[in-house]
Amino acid sequence: MNTLSKYKLWIGGAVGLLAIGIVVGAIYPRHVAGAPPGAVPDVEVVQVEQKDVPIFGEWIGTLDGFTNADVRAQVTGYLLRQGYQEGAFVKRGQLLFEIDPRPFQAALDQAQGQLAQARAQLATAVAVQGRTQLDVERYTPLAKEQAASQQDLDNAVQNNLAAKASVETAQALIRTDEAAVETAKINLDFTRLVSPIDGIAGQAQLQVGALVNLSSGPVTSVSTVDPIKVYFTVGEPQYLAWRKRFPTETTRLEADKRLRLELILADGSTYAHEGTFYFADRQVNESTGAIRIAGLFPNPGSILRPGGYGKVRAAIRLQQDALVVPQRAVSELQGGYQVAAVDEKNKVSIRSVNVGDRVGNQWIIAEGLKPGDRVIAEGVQKVRPGMQVNPKPFAVETTGR
Repeated sequence: MNTLSKYKLWIGGAVGLLAIGIVVGAIYPRHVAGAPPGAVPDVEVVQVEQKDVPIFGEWIGTLDGFTNADVRAQVTGYLLRQGYQEGAFVKRGQLLFEIDPRPFQAALDQAQGQLAQARAQLATAVAVQGRTQLDVERYTPLAKEQAASQQDLDNAVQNNLAAKASVETAQALIRTDEAAVETAKINLDFTRLVSPIDGIAGQAQLQVGALVNLSSGPVTSVSTVDPIKVYFTVGEPQYLAWRKRFPTETTRLEADKRLRLELILADGSTYAHEGTFYFADRQVNESTGAIRIAGLFPNPGSILRPGGYGKVRAAIRLQQDALVVPQRAVSELQGGYQVAAVDEKNKVSIRSVNVGDRVGNQWIIAEGLKPGDRVIAEGVQKVRPGMQVNPKPFAVETTGR
């Protein structure tokens, strides 16, 4: 056989082997990389738990001082000095600012001088009235015995009446001057702008040397921050539902007293102290349909300050015999919810469920499951209906509220 014939034979054999390979590959396709055919995937499952679950409400809260006092000038004058450190704790009656007291001290001295003069006038009037009274007493028996004329007696009586009027006038003038002295003292006291409450003093709005008067704004403000108020708004339906659960005044007051509030701070941390219900506003806001609620939180160390924000949470009711599963076991699909359940033969079925409230990292299941059912919490993406799985216990996450 020559070389050409051998070459043709080899080519023909190679073509034949290639054709056989194509046919075999079409009949027996290779498996893709991954789990070998027939392998059972591992999944983590959790049993549906039935228990009493507290249902929490959550609202945006605004911090405010328990008492806020604006310190304003009550007299006109120049600020002479500042007597406090901004942002520091001040006591009731502590000096914050002083207005130049000299004009008001002069006005007090003048009023006291006028009062002294009025008292001297009263003493003179009393002396005159005493003398005229003696004249009346002397002329009365003499006139009866005709030892003195009736005209003398009448003059003595009239002089006595005039003297009495002078005494009353002097007494009235004294009361007027006493009021002027008291007003001058009050105005002098007003030159000392003191804190009306114990609390944290704010930034000075006016500086030393500024002219202040009744129309000036607050010189500074002081807030009592321990305890501190937290305001939040609750929808009217939620508020009415709470009140309907406690229809009488006694039960309502007791429920309000037992209510405990939690505060989530702006950094995401939970405030260490629980708060209590303080009051509900007298009316519902017409534009928002919500009612304003105030809670009180202890604030040792004055960590919380007015104007801050946080989230207020409270257990508003207890749902008994609730069915709960981890949130990661529930999938949302086109507005509905479903879970992958595993039966006693470890086969997967997809069930539609109706969910209730979300509690921490768990869902409350209203319909679709029963106590003891097993649902897949880890590995849902690896299964399909009817698939056999190898269930393992789910590593339960720490349950939050």
